[in-house]
Amino acid sequence: MRPTMLIIENLTHVYANGVKALDEVNLTIPRGMYGLLGPNGAGKSTLMRTVATLQSPTSGHIRFGDIDVLKSPDQLRRILGYLPQDFGVYPRVSAYDMLDHMAVLKGIAGTRERKDVVESLLNQVNLWNVRKKAIAGFSGGMRQRFGIAQALIGDPRLIIVDEPTAGLDPEERNRFLNLLAEIGENVVVILSTHIVEDVSDLCPAMAIICDGRIVKEGAPADLVRQLSGRIWKKVIDKAELEAAKARHQVISTRLLAGRTVIHVLADQDPGDGFDLVEGGLEDVYFSTLSNTRCAA
Repeated sequence: MRPTMLIIENLTHVYANGVKALDEVNLTIPRGMYGLLGPNGAGKSTLMRTVATLQSPTSGHIRFGDIDVLKSPDQLRRILGYLPQDFGVYPRVSAYDMLDHMAVLKGIAGTRERKDVVESLLNQVNLWNVRKKAIAGFSGGMRQRFGIAQALIGDPRLIIVDEPTAGLDPEERNRFLNLLAEIGENVVVILSTHIVEDVSDLCPAMAIICDGRIVKEGAPADLVRQLSGRIWKKVIDKAELEAAKARHQVISTRLLAGRTVIHVLADQDPGDGFDLVEGGLEDVYFSTLSNTRCAA
């Protein structure tokens, strides 16, 4: 039976300069799409690199099924697909040749088997028609889809994607997210991002990381329900913002037609003309960061 659970226990990582990037992280991640939300610098990439066996933590444990990841990293690498935040390739090489080369590195030695794998993956990520094109000529979305193709070589059971939709236009983002959703039906997929919509659209389970600590976790819908009756909205002039922050717990601000829309967190009507609104996952995210004093 294939392992379907990633268990992270008391994972801590302190860099040589004294920065504690991970602080006693505990997570249990089941099969399917799992969202890891956090601002830049919160520790997401450090956690993903550690799970992907690219660096060793200061302390803690990681298990994937019956694999002790830190003691037997090679066992995990054989069943791991990884798309890092900065995915580099040889730009003048065609998509087909690059994927073929990566399949060799993944241990697929037979020419016929490798051809079948490469052709299947290029079709799956909708890159077959540009298979002979140099990757240097790909759009951002095409590069990300190629990145997913290389991550799927070898039928991985655990897939990690780090900030995959940053910089993509709306059409490419939707295409990429649809591809992830299909993949996530049968394996463990960790989506590490600071984009709330990516998690709300895809993930039945999630966690928020702040300053290297897991500060909230659960099902997005459950976390949103916990804010029911507590999110209040008002449109103000920009000049009123500092005064509003002094009087209320402002969790988010957004410019709209030259004015500022603010959301505040309050257990009862804060007065001052605020309207009660239905909260969303973005309110969960910003209220969590506000309560933990973690900058977004």
